[in-house]
Amino acid sequence: MNKKIREKNMRSISIEEVNKDSINFLLNLPLIELIYRANAVRKRKIGDRIELCSIMNAKSGVCREDCKFCAQSGRHSTDISVYPLKNKDEILKAAQRAKDIGAERFDIVTSGNTLTNTEVKIIADAISDIRKKVCINMCASLGKLDEKSLLLLKNSGLSRYHHNIETSENYFPKIVTTHSFKDRIDTIKAAKKVGLQVCSGGIIGMGETWSDRIDMALTLKELSVDSVPINILVPVKGTLKESQKTLSSADAIRTIAIFRIILEDKIIKIAAGRESILKDFQAMAFMAGANGMLIGGYLTIKSRDIKEDWRLIEEIKNTW
Repeated sequence: MNKKIREKNMRSISIEEVNKDSINFLLNLPLIELIYRANAVRKRKIGDRIELCSIMNAKSGVCREDCKFCAQSGRHSTDISVYPLKNKDEILKAAQRAKDIGAERFDIVTSGNTLTNTEVKIIADAISDIRKKVCINMCASLGKLDEKSLLLLKNSGLSRYHHNIETSENYFPKIVTTHSFKDRIDTIKAAKKVGLQVCSGGIIGMGETWSDRIDMALTLKELSVDSVPINILVPVKGTLKESQKTLSSADAIRTIAIFRIILEDKIIKIAAGRESILKDFQAMAFMAGANGMLIGGYLTIKSRDIKEDWRLIEEIKNTW
């Protein structure tokens, strides 16, 4: 395509007019041109700030849900650690470690679709202590909660609630049947209603189509979430997705770029799968619009050495 015509076409799609037709045009752009466009949006809407988060798997395994991708589902036979909710001291130590490795946010994550009132109170108490003693921004990913529980957590010092929609509404029943897409949306709306920020994204590479990925991004835009983690499926032996073909790094980067253009000024974080799927192309994901990442490990997958991540961060900043 003639360079002048290409630039005219790129300029003709304003961010405010993003729709299926314009997105289809972007999907067909050469990857390097799409990256250039997404990076321009990131510079204009976000700037050069990278948000770093660290998570704690505070309650692991024996989940009753049937999410086909998840190693923690009790319906799968996987080799993971299984334990009940950790105590406040253990959670406090994990928060301090997150602060020590340079994270600005610490996320308490639990397995299962919901928690008991007692468990919510234990976590609320831990959040209150962490805010006083560690001074790190607090997130939590505790499944489906009602407004009363979410308000208790907020009043204890929680600032952001994490609840992924995982994929598009259309593809959701193909990966989860024990709860609905609407359940996820209702929890997000409840969190926003009590005044919490919301972190919500999903997993790519589960067999979904490009249309599903775009629908997921458009749903997140409609919900006006604050932060969007993009996980890339790492097939886990023993799960129903163990034989899923892994996503190419090029398709993962294209997805990140499309999400940046659709979601404009939202935080977009690369999470699980960035080391094993993106490999040497992690920095390119940030050129494609990402501006955040998880450090210090995932729920059931170890991360690489934190020193390597800080070298990556410096490389990104020098490139930006």
